[in-house]
Amino acid sequence: MSAEPVAVTGMGVRCAIGDGVAAFTAALRRGASGVIGVDDPATAGPACAAPMPDVDLAEALESAPAAVARRATRAAARAPLPIRAAVAVAVEAAAAAGLLTGALPRERLGVVVAGHNLTGRYAQQVAATLGRAPARVPGRAALRLLDTDHLGVLSHVLDAAGEGCQVGAASASGNVGIVTGARLVAVGAVDACVVVGALADLTPAETQALFNLGAMADEPCRPFDAGHRGFVPGQGCAALVLEHRDSARARGATVQAGIVGTAVCLDANSGPDPDEHGEARAMTAALAAAGRSPGDVGYVNAHGTGSPLGDRTEAAALCRVFGTGPDRPWVNATKALTGHCLYAAGVVEAVATIAQLRGGFLHPNPRLSRPIEPALRLVGAEPVAVRPVLALSNGFGFGGINTSIAIAVEPGSLGSLGSPA
Repeated sequence: MSAEPVAVTGMGVRCAIGDGVAAFTAALRRGASGVIGVDDPATAGPACAAPMPDVDLAEALESAPAAVARRATRAAARAPLPIRAAVAVAVEAAAAAGLLTGALPRERLGVVVAGHNLTGRYAQQVAATLGRAPARVPGRAALRLLDTDHLGVLSHVLDAAGEGCQVGAASASGNVGIVTGARLVAVGAVDACVVVGALADLTPAETQALFNLGAMADEPCRPFDAGHRGFVPGQGCAALVLEHRDSARARGATVQAGIVGTAVCLDANSGPDPDEHGEARAMTAALAAAGRSPGDVGYVNAHGTGSPLGDRTEAAALCRVFGTGPDRPWVNATKALTGHCLYAAGVVEAVATIAQLRGGFLHPNPRLSRPIEPALRLVGAEPVAVRPVLALSNGFGFGGINTSIAIAVEPGSLGSLGSPA
């Protein structure tokens, strides 16, 4: 996508380190980690995870307009956790953008949900009911068992009648959702689009398979550290409101940041192994679409899962794009704090990127003591005070899916999104 007037006018997030953008930003600044020890008798897999607290939907909707709260309660009060989390972050983002009171015609508001394989745990619950009493399987399960239940519920809650879709791209799903939403806005299909990165509520079988593949760690993750052993599963959900700048200007909406360039590149690879050239190609293409050069980038939110092969490959790709000179950008990995939020990771990390750019800091990388690549300008154990205006947020997925998003803030718009509590 070439540089287009696509603004971010609202954000919402829930994950292991914070509920809401302000709490999330403060936790990033502190370097708070949501990774805890777990003991799941259903698996012989990871001993660590970054779980998200349950969502009290009534509490999440306390400040929402009455009509929105009624629709959300009817559609999602008894829904599985991923749906309730999606509603909570979408309402937070839409409220921040001023879109809960009919500021745009409903036909001009779109919804994109990023994520797939979202109903496995619910399917297990339904299967258990089926085994005990088939007649007690709820008819609503016919909808709940579809990933697109997210899309239907969110469009209902937000009263969004514009274009919408569900997209999936493994761990790159969040970024592909942002790309899709930005394109809808840029071509004029909608004036604004709510992009939600959906929560991955893994089943024991999925968790065990990822552990057996060697992707998951059995200890806290250490992105770009010589002691890395794999990723820690994290639960998270986040939303961005992407809006045409003309629409935002006409409404007097506050622009948090701009999506100025995006790229999605395939490796022609069906496996889980990453590719340095594909990752570098995605970053280079996002910058070209933004009309920027590598020297303009002050910060990269790396995919950085803590996987030895993944970290080494991304480090090599970063050096290929940015070199090893004094102007190379700062690098950190939000997954060190939140765990790997899988399908939602790209949207969670876009919120983290914007929060840092606007807050004038870069969050620390805890447990980073022996960097695997000294040429990278990695943030260490303490936050860095810096005000870059252009960043890349990377997302890479199994099956050779490489993505990068160029995010910019205007110098005059910089301001704190959260206090250093």
